Amino acid sequence: MKAIRITEPGGPEVLRLQEVADPEPGPDDVLVDVRATAINRADLLQREGRYPVPPGAPQDIPGLEMAGVISQVGERVPGVSEGDRVMALLGGGGYAERAVVPGGMILPIPEDLSFVEAAAVPEVFFTAYDALFRQAGLSMGETVLVHAAGGGVGTAALQLARAGGAAMICGTASAAKLEGIERAGLPLDVPIDYAENSFEEVVRERTGGRGVHVILDMVGGDYLGPDLRSLTTLGRLVLVGLLRGRTAEADLGRILTGRLRVFGTVLRARSAAEKLALTAEFRERLLPLFEQGRLRPIVDRTYPLAAAAEAHRTMGSSVNLGKIVLDVGEA
Repeated sequence: MKAIRITEPGGPEVLRLQEVADPEPGPDDVLVDVRATAINRADLLQREGRYPVPPGAPQDIPGLEMAGVISQVGERVPGVSEGDRVMALLGGGGYAERAVVPGGMILPIPEDLSFVEAAAVPEVFFTAYDALFRQAGLSMGETVLVHAAGGGVGTAALQLARAGGAAMICGTASAAKLEGIERAGLPLDVPIDYAENSFEEVVRERTGGRGVHVILDMVGGDYLGPDLRSLTTLGRLVLVGLLRGRTAEADLGRILTGRLRVFGTVLRARSAAEKLALTAEFRERLLPLFEQGRLRPIVDRTYPLAAAAEAHRTMGSSVNLGKIVLDVGEA
């Protein structure tokens, strides 16, 4: 099969479309003919040699999600058939014409979604749902601040927060991103252009000084101090990315007196049991919302698989609104 390989750690130019051996499914797996996969920040870090690959995943083929058609079903996998349209979260290997997926990790693609749209679902909606509701415990009537609201996780989080009955304060690095979010029809209760306004000041003003209940932070770095000051008593800060760096100074007294909770979360490093449980919960709670049209992936642009390097350059420039997808059918 054809796949995009990381030939050595480095920039986008190290990504090459090459012939590789087909993956071999086991009795608890399905083999999927991949139709589309999507770009994630973790792929860029893996390409640079800065993101460890979990055991069992290809070391040199990135890709954390995919959509396609089942071509082979393991003897111990119930409830699915060859020809089924499916999507899944992966440990890696999505930038390829075929992928092996544990049977419990596959999800049916809602009828109204194309393969390109479905490939944009698993990583960001799993991440946003898990961070907001399973980790931070966001509840109806609470207020959430979403940083980097124009990215893949951000656009998923806006929809999930609205579906969960929460109020939203959301911010992006530019007015153009906010305009894009609005054109996409995504909910914008309180938009903030970070180039023009301090999110800490806006939160203070719009909440009467109380602060927000939850902050979803894909940015890290020097956002930590303002984040802590923007939380209400018993507020929760969940870190899912570090675009502005890994280190920061924190006022521990603010955490102590506010009884705040600060924690980080990643999906890729979790055990198979944890991922299976999250997939089952996603199937039960979120798939119906996709089928009803209440949730939808936001796809910024699509590249053929052979143009993965260009797709990585686009992701690295942070100009995208929502997801960047690789159409594997054009390899």
